[in-house]
Amino acid sequence: MKLSRLAPVAIIAVALFASACANTVRGVSKDVKETGQAVEQAVE
Repeated sequence: MKLSRLAPVAIIAVALFASACANTVRGVSKDVKETGQAVEQAVE
């Protein structure tokens, strides 16, 4: 009985965690890209 109550909460928690990780990875990717562009402009 406890497992049936805990499962939806665990699924929601995992989904939120995965969503946050995806946003973090996208943000880091964007920052690295912008840094590379800034370096290229500084070299020119």
